[in-house]
Amino acid sequence: MAYDKFTLLKSTAVPLPIENIDTDQIIPARFLKATTREGFGDNLFRDWRFNTDATPKKDFVLNDPTYSGKILVGGRNFGSGSSREHAAWAVYDYGFRCVISSFFADIFKANCLNIGVLPVQVSADFSNKIFAEIDKNPKTQIEVNLQEQKVTLIATGEKESFDINGYKKDNMLNGFDDIDYLMNIKSDIETFAQNTPL
Repeated sequence: MAYDKFTLLKSTAVPLPIENIDTDQIIPARFLKATTREGFGDNLFRDWRFNTDATPKKDFVLNDPTYSGKILVGGRNFGSGSSREHAAWAVYDYGFRCVISSFFADIFKANCLNIGVLPVQVSADFSNKIFAEIDKNPKTQIEVNLQEQKVTLIATGEKESFDINGYKKDNMLNGFDDIDYLMNIKSDIETFAQNTPL
């Protein structure tokens, strides 16, 4: 599945300062029947967003018009629990292109990188600064520069570097998933195959 290229993202952010958010909270198991990646955003944080009668819970941040943007800022240990890739699909389908946290579960992080959601891991101190700035001004902007691997609080100018696997970085800059990458180098593969004895 090709997705939009990720180079530079400047956006307001939605704060979710809860630690140990697991994949069953991100997308409850009862919504895993679909096999395509579309439609999962409707049920992102379903049990936190909606009452049992499907009415929105006014006190949940995604239902608060004060907050919006393409960046989700989560608490430490975001995406823990089961390895379901549907959790990353739900984040992407809802409209987030980046999740910032002071720690990610490895499998969730990998699943995000496979579909065009950039997981940016920052220090606990910088994470707290982000939450504080959003609390002070919900319209504060954050800049995520994938090429330079830096995240910047626009209001203060404070920035921090983040790590990313070189292969995944290149794929995100080009909007490739693993299949797109292979198709892009198809001629190189064929040439190699032709010139390599069995």
